[in-house]
Amino acid sequence: MWMEHNEIRELKKKIHTLIKDLDAAGFQNFKDQLWETAKALGKLLQNHFYKENNVLFPAAMSVVTEQEWVDIRQEFDEIGYCCFTPPELITIIPQTEMTPAQQTPEGVLQFETGSLTKEQLDGLLNALPTDITFVDADDAVRYFNKPEDRIFVRTKAVLGRKVHNCHPQKSLHIVSKIVEAFKNGEKNVAEFWITLNNRFMHIRFFAVRDPEGKYLGTMEVVQDLTDIKKLQGERRLLDWTA
Repeated sequence: MWMEHNEIRELKKKIHTLIKDLDAAGFQNFKDQLWETAKALGKLLQNHFYKENNVLFPAAMSVVTEQEWVDIRQEFDEIGYCCFTPPELITIIPQTEMTPAQQTPEGVLQFETGSLTKEQLDGLLNALPTDITFVDADDAVRYFNKPEDRIFVRTKAVLGRKVHNCHPQKSLHIVSKIVEAFKNGEKNVAEFWITLNNRFMHIRFFAVRDPEGKYLGTMEVVQDLTDIKKLQGERRLLDWTA
């Protein structure tokens, strides 16, 4: 089914490309290719829908639990539906309490979209190809990650220090303006780019907020874009070699 999704996607892309290049291809060539592609797409969709209705969905009805259907429906509402969502399908799904078996094990951090151990989270943040620094709502530095190739040096001595004491005097007033704009809700992002040691650096500040919009702090993200800027064409997942 997943392979057919990919095939459907490629056929749809081909149709869009044909329409885009209509003038260059010539009308007769366009018409012939469009007819063949549309026929292939129609046949594939027909077979795909048959498998869904007669194999996939009946099998799901026999193995998916009632609670899992509730979870699936919530995921559907979040991701969205194909083309449109009939208004009668928009309903409020009742929240259910977690059973003891579903509760988070000790030592695991539970997030809305999953769970991680402290070790996993630490490794994940340090594996990111960016420098990350977090300043809390009181303007104190609370965290920085440790990627293998850190761009701006950080030591644990900065933890707890006010962010205003972590920047050069000449840029201090700009940092203060950014943080104040984040706190006031006027801005959510500020970005800059510089050349450092012949490398192109992208520096961004993001306002961190809770689901209600309350300001929790500011995250600074620094990334070396030098090699990314050189990329051309495509390298797909299937092109990867060990």
